[in-house]
Amino acid sequence: MTASYVPPAGHAQAFDATTGYWQEIVSAHALSIPAEPPYSRAYPARLPDGRYLVLPLRGVPGDPDRCVASLIANHASLDVVEALAGFMADRARAFQAEVVVGLPTLGLAFAPLVARGLGFTRYVPFGYSRKYWYDERLAVPVQSLTTPEAGKLLYVDPNLAGSLKGRRVLVVDDAVSTGQTMLSALTLLARCEAQVAGIVVAMCQGTRWRSRLVDAQGVPLPVACAFESPRLGRVAGGWAPEAAT
Repeated sequence: MTASYVPPAGHAQAFDATTGYWQEIVSAHALSIPAEPPYSRAYPARLPDGRYLVLPLRGVPGDPDRCVASLIANHASLDVVEALAGFMADRARAFQAEVVVGLPTLGLAFAPLVARGLGFTRYVPFGYSRKYWYDERLAVPVQSLTTPEAGKLLYVDPNLAGSLKGRRVLVVDDAVSTGQTMLSALTLLARCEAQVAGIVVAMCQGTRWRSRLVDAQGVPLPVACAFESPRLGRVAGGWAPEAAT
């Protein structure tokens, strides 16, 4: 790929600079890294049509023996984003949603394409930027694996909140890992009195999110993705998927 990037002291371990990643989807024949572990610096994510998207590995903050595969949608080629959104729309069609909600920041790369793929002419974006007419009652705190700092709020424009009341909503994001960001979105949707028809993401990362994304009765919410990527642990010769927990 490209030259290695060395992070500042105290930061999570990095592997490669990501300039050459996320730019193309390749066939199994054209795959340039092993399809099976141990992996060295990248992970081959298998897509529903049998092709692969090669993802760079990134260290988990504070844990040098674990890493994850990274997808940054707004660094990806338009062809890759469109292909992933197509898989997402195909898998979300069974949820029979009435409205599509996109989550910031990277989920907004996919939400309009998923909405169009499902036959909608618009979608409802949530955001992190507060406009002066926003209502603080329609804001919730949010954290994620890649942005763990507290203090950020997730908002919905009050002018759009009414379009969610009583409607079956499909929530679109780039990835789900710990489930923290998605939980904030679900809280905000509850304040809007929306019904969650399902969740669709480009990447389901690991399994930690499964126990968190449940309804009020503890029943797992429907979740679909274009591909799955495991959390990885250090092994002889590189990195291998951790056992599911």
